[in-house]
Amino acid sequence: MITSKQLRDKWIKFYEGKGHLNIGAVSLIGDGTTGVMFNVAGMQPLMPYLLGKPHPSGKTRLCNVQGCVRTVDIDSVGDATHFTFFEMMGNWSLGDYFKKEKTAWTFELLTKEFGFDKDKICSTVFEGDDAAKRDTETAELLKSLGIKEENIFYLPKKDNWWELEGTLGTPCGPDNEWFYPRDGKGDSSDFLTGNRYVEIGNDVYMQYKKTATGYEELTNKNVDTGFGLDRLLLFLNGYDDGYKTDLFSGAINYLEKVSGKNYDEDEKARKAMRIIADHTRTSVMLIGDVNGILPSNTGAGYILRRLLRRAIRYCRDLNIDATEMIGVAKIFIEEVYGEAYPLLIEKEQYILDEIAIETKKFQATLAAGIKEFDKCITGIERKNAFMKEKDPSYVPETEITGKQAFRLYDTFGFPLELTKELASEKGLTVDEKGFDEAFRVHQEVSKAQVGSAKGGLTERTEMTTRYHTATHIMLAGLRKMFGDKTEQKGSNINEERMRFDFNCDHKMTEEELKELEKFVNDVIAKKIDVVRTELPYNKAVAEGAYGVFNPTSDDEVVSVYTIGEVDKQICGGPHVNNTAELGTFKITKEESSSAGVRRIKAVLR
Repeated sequence: MITSKQLRDKWIKFYEGKGHLNIGAVSLIGDGTTGVMFNVAGMQPLMPYLLGKPHPSGKTRLCNVQGCVRTVDIDSVGDATHFTFFEMMGNWSLGDYFKKEKTAWTFELLTKEFGFDKDKICSTVFEGDDAAKRDTETAELLKSLGIKEENIFYLPKKDNWWELEGTLGTPCGPDNEWFYPRDGKGDSSDFLTGNRYVEIGNDVYMQYKKTATGYEELTNKNVDTGFGLDRLLLFLNGYDDGYKTDLFSGAINYLEKVSGKNYDEDEKARKAMRIIADHTRTSVMLIGDVNGILPSNTGAGYILRRLLRRAIRYCRDLNIDATEMIGVAKIFIEEVYGEAYPLLIEKEQYILDEIAIETKKFQATLAAGIKEFDKCITGIERKNAFMKEKDPSYVPETEITGKQAFRLYDTFGFPLELTKELASEKGLTVDEKGFDEAFRVHQEVSKAQVGSAKGGLTERTEMTTRYHTATHIMLAGLRKMFGDKTEQKGSNINEERMRFDFNCDHKMTEEELKELEKFVNDVIAKKIDVVRTELPYNKAVAEGAYGVFNPTSDDEVVSVYTIGEVDKQICGGPHVNNTAELGTFKITKEESSSAGVRRIKAVLR
């Protein structure tokens, strides 16, 4: 038996022994340069260096174990082999070694370190086409190492070639994929026709430059290797279920204990446990990331929210309270990933708090939403029965309308994907185009309702009103700290958070951020009334009011919102009646917005 820690250590020590530098893992969250929301492959953060940029370390041999997130197969999570978070073990040569060294090292790793039988290993290489030659070089190297000739398969470009689609002048080339039979038995006669063989890893050889007319050989050739830790761990331990490894065993045992259900004997419970464990693990990694995110209705935050809400929904299948996800999260932080990802330990309470907030928020509406969904189903069934009785040739309805799906989303917080999943379990579909149309109409109505409201609100709701008032108090705190020349330079507020831009000539220190946060929370704690008055613009300014406002004349009547002795701003509203309504103010990020402008992101709890 081999543990996940031992496997990580073996990989790193093996390649460090071959002169590689362990560069560690980078953020799971895409930085915007690669066009993807999350890092979906171990090589993705290395792309600039594979494309020719020198690595900051000055080294040309690199290795690491990199966390990745892929959610394209989220609906498949619940089976034995799909995960949304996984780790890729990688190593790279930046113009250093090439095929001879790499094939030998992979062969050594598989046979000597992991004990694979060389006579059972199968390998695929590029068969060649009109644009690029057949990769006989790799095939000959494999044979010289001891791989049987009948276990080497030439496959076309769709199987054994890597390149960036739609680009010219970038490195590309053939790859060499390694396979092993699931049962470790038999010969390779069914390699191409059966599913007995599992891909263990992949060595990509970037030896060409793509041109308008074909491919040219590169002078400096690169190697990119990727082996899935989760998959290899499963294989090395002789499992056919990825949730049996030590990565998940603690979480599964915990869910068995709190639910009283047996993972091996109850198929419905097994699926629910897998989904809860997987989605909680990914949520822990995303919230605890160095660029950690929070659940929201847009972008990466929406994916996180979808994961958490899907897990919460499946807690019902185990008849457990969704707060048990906190216990699952603690296991991943403290027992599984804390050593490999120490930031998780530092952020543990923060991670658990955020999962608890989302759990409480959604669990409160889930039961009501399920009832509403069941009403939709009952309505369809009754209509079908009634119409069938009147007309035996009647074709039964099998679709939930777009308006019904949007009501579940708008009123009960059901992501469209959750409604689709629930519908699928009933043999129904969802009118997605109708949902999109209902969503579009809703947005137009919301914009009309907001009208000329100031302050960067995306829509006027109780929550955005609270955030808007909080921006006033925060700006008052910033002016107290940095002077009255501090002004709002931009704002964006939605149901989930506030974003506020202001002029500042430096990055705020941790001490300054703590001071600002304390200022806002002290004002909230004082329970100060927020008072609206209407005054001519020149009189409002004379009384100390300020704000981003361009009057048509000095005597134009404006709205002034006053918060005790704290703040007096000219503003179009809306605002709460008392600061006590705001809850607790927490700054989540401070960053540059543009030259001389800083940006603060914050939440209210």
